Amino acid sequence: MNIDVFVLARLGSSRLPKKHFKKIGNELAIDHLIHRIKKAKKIRKIVICTTKLKSDDELVKHLKKKNVEIFRGSNKDVIKRIKDAAEYYKTDVIVDVEGDKIYTDPKYIDQVANKFEKSQVEYVTGNDSPIKFNPSHGVHGIIPAGFHVNTIEKMYKIKKIKNTETGYREIFLRDEFNVEFIIPECINKFPKEIRLFLDYQEDLDMAIKIFEEIGNDFDTNSLLKLNKLSFFKNINNNIPLIHDETDVAIGIIIKPTSLK
Repeated sequence: MNIDVFVLARLGSSRLPKKHFKKIGNELAIDHLIHRIKKAKKIRKIVICTTKLKSDDELVKHLKKKNVEIFRGSNKDVIKRIKDAAEYYKTDVIVDVEGDKIYTDPKYIDQVANKFEKSQVEYVTGNDSPIKFNPSHGVHGIIPAGFHVNTIEKMYKIKKIKNTETGYREIFLRDEFNVEFIIPECINKFPKEIRLFLDYQEDLDMAIKIFEEIGNDFDTNSLLKLNKLSFFKNINNNIPLIHDETDVAIGIIIKPTSLK
């Protein structure tokens, strides 16, 4: 079984332009993420899935030095970009890491891979409940999603819109997909308001402090020990979970009917 990490990244973010190129300590944000992903033991390749837009040429040029695969696909249709990359690399299982999830824990990358090796699951995601999906800033900042290549092909047929730049993961939560959740052992330590991704300047400010405090080789438990420090809760907790009725903060679209 070919299990690959697909990192979705582009430089056209409106809230934090060129966020993957933001300096955190001595490294760029995207380099921190790649460093962390490479510690996972169950994956075959790391594929950076970006767009064919000229604005992403700079990202591609940088990534060519990082010993990762680069795939350029659709700008707006992320589902097609993932599907085309999976076909090109003959990927069986995609571990889906968004480029702004710089705290992704490689332990959970391997746990996602294990789910597919041991069962007929179609979609795996982090959660704070074994039954009902509950959005959590922290959980979804450290645990990636995962899906089988057959599932992304099925999703491509289901969707009826071309712009799947945000919210495409919500389709997986429909009844026709076999979904399993990964619940972190330390779930009770997650502050409800914590944001563990890079989407605003405040998120960058917090990331700089975190990486300065504990470096880049931390696990989730080390990260959560910072819960005692005021900056961990206060720097970016004024940013709303939902930006607007069609936008997404953690992969769940607000109007699921728009994708039916």
